[in-house]
Amino acid sequence: MSINVELLSRVCEAPGAPGFEKLIRELVLKEIEGLADEVRVDNMGNVIALKKGRSSKKRSMAAAHMDEIGFIVTHVDDRGFVRFNPVGGFDPKTLTSQRVIIHGKKDVLGVMGSKPTHIMQPEERNKPAKITDYFIDTGMSKSEVSKLVEVGNPVTRWSPLLELGDCVNVKSLDNRVCVFLLIEALRTLKKSRKKPAYDFYAVFTVQEEVGLRGANVSAMEIKPDFGFGLDTTIAYDVPGSTPQERCTSLGEGAGIKIMDSSVICDYRMVAYMKKVADAHKIKWQPEILAAGGTDTAGLQRMVPGGSIAGAVSVPTRHIHQTIETVNKKDLQAAIDLLVACVCDLDKGDWKF
Repeated sequence: MSINVELLSRVCEAPGAPGFEKLIRELVLKEIEGLADEVRVDNMGNVIALKKGRSSKKRSMAAAHMDEIGFIVTHVDDRGFVRFNPVGGFDPKTLTSQRVIIHGKKDVLGVMGSKPTHIMQPEERNKPAKITDYFIDTGMSKSEVSKLVEVGNPVTRWSPLLELGDCVNVKSLDNRVCVFLLIEALRTLKKSRKKPAYDFYAVFTVQEEVGLRGANVSAMEIKPDFGFGLDTTIAYDVPGSTPQERCTSLGEGAGIKIMDSSVICDYRMVAYMKKVADAHKIKWQPEILAAGGTDTAGLQRMVPGGSIAGAVSVPTRHIHQTIETVNKKDLQAAIDLLVACVCDLDKGDWKF
């Protein structure tokens, strides 16, 4: 595979809870240096990279969010245990014994703790876990913790990348895998000397996990005619799943989104993306996500008159859990599909 796993590892492991994307933003800015004609950061922290096209009559935009689900410190108790609120959606049962980093005056490692099963009452064992059942144990006293940690500090998960067969496994592939995808798409355009059909805005957005906030702001400013959301999607292709539940499967190619709970993709864009994938012999699969939204919604609707929007999705197992898994072949297909789509937009049939 041609996937740069070392870069993917750095992108995924960089911290960046919603509203605290500074370190991942700095990494992105360094990696895209020289890959675009213009690069800037807006007031919210979105990174906007412009790659000039063969024509400036229209604009295309792709959005990949930099933020990851995380937590924020709300209290340090008398024994030094840290309480928190989630920032983004979590399944509480996935927090058990999860290692985290509190980003205070310096990084502090900790582990999610809760009541041991050995001393639970029978009725407690049968109850679903709640976020409020958990605390962060740093192994330090109240006085030691208070020197480094304060209310409002962000907390992210700790998980190094592992390669498992044709797959990679690490925290925050949602949506760092698409941050990597967008960086590599810009690199591909640079190396191949291909020009997008129209001016192409590659936008690395903030605060998607708490409501598509960065994408909404950047779409309102850029006003794209064509929009491509870039995000992960459910690959429920594991034991116990049924065909109608799977959404996508690992190894079956890039996902072409038809709809999710926040957007119905423009049928012209869906048809166009399928046609481009087939013409370039890029493996793809259709995607309908019953629950969950993406920046695609912002690209479609936060534009005067709307945009013709669709999405390239990367099938992902174990989304919003301690670790997530994607297939490298699917990721390469997603990179290839985005590049082909932005370069061929002038060949599409956009009539109603």
